[in-house]
Amino acid sequence: METAQSQEQAAPGAFTAFARFVLCGGGVGAASSFAVVALASWIPWFLANALIAVGSTLIATELHARFTFGAGACATWHQHAQSAGSAAAAYAVTCAAMVVLQQLVAAPGAVLEQVVYLFASALAGVARFAVLRLVVFARNRSQATAAVRAARLAHGTVARTAAPAGPAELCRAA
Repeated sequence: METAQSQEQAAPGAFTAFARFVLCGGGVGAASSFAVVALASWIPWFLANALIAVGSTLIATELHARFTFGAGACATWHQHAQSAGSAAAAYAVTCAAMVVLQQLVAAPGAVLEQVVYLFASALAGVARFAVLRLVVFARNRSQATAAVRAARLAHGTVARTAAPAGPAELCRAA
């Protein structure tokens, strides 16, 4: 009981968690951009991008579990899946923004494309932070919104009492 209370007290505030989210996500994103270029010199770009996207999402999720949201432990497979879903949604938002731009402006310049992309990325990032903080790495599941709980029930997701096998076991072995 005291351990749970001390973990609750160690949870960072929203501002601190957001700053850590930007730092971790930005760091992984910057490293990923270099990794894609390097890997694309050996394999097709689309494959390099897909591999780096998967790898960077796994790394970022671990950083968010341990550092950003103060869980102090490895992310579970369930948390990795939820994080990947939020990353996929963020990717869809940026793609949709670029498609809308192409529909609205016949020949947008590179600066306009970059502004639209960065704005969409920022909005998607803020939404992703909220999902990770309030759902994926929430300390108290009862604080999650009723809509999230209803969606979980509708999809047949049941809370588990034991951590699922996965990255947590890898962390314990290390």
